[in-house]
Amino acid sequence: MEHMTMLADAAAPAETEAAVAAAPAAAETVAAATETQAAQEGEPQPRPESPYMGFMMPLLLIALFYFMFLRPQQRKEKERRKMIEELRVGAKVVFGGGIIGTIVQANEKTFTVETAPDVRMEVLRSSVQGAVAQEAAAK
Repeated sequence: MEHMTMLADAAAPAETEAAVAAAPAAAETVAAATETQAAQEGEPQPRPESPYMGFMMPLLLIALFYFMFLRPQQRKEKERRKMIEELRVGAKVVFGGGIIGTIVQANEKTFTVETAPDVRMEVLRSSVQGAVAQEAAAK
């Protein structure tokens, strides 16, 4: 009888090793059965990610950046250039450095500006930041 007990004990580790080796296969079978059951019950299956999604996200960010930042800045710059083109002799303007003066001569690329009596400066048209309102110029 003791001999049979020893044979049973020797067979036990072999059975345990076989059970451990079969565990991953059993887990895959359970997972497959769960997916099949979920599909039969009408639960939505997770869709695989579209290959275009990785391409579309950067394009959407670029479009957002353009419409939020670049386009308004371009519009402001276009309005500023138009204002500079419309400036005539006698207009009071403010320059990038904060200098305010009256245009006494307009050339193609520059203005001659009088900042004080008998003080004239030649400045680039592009340095004009804006025209001073006539009401503020009268004060």
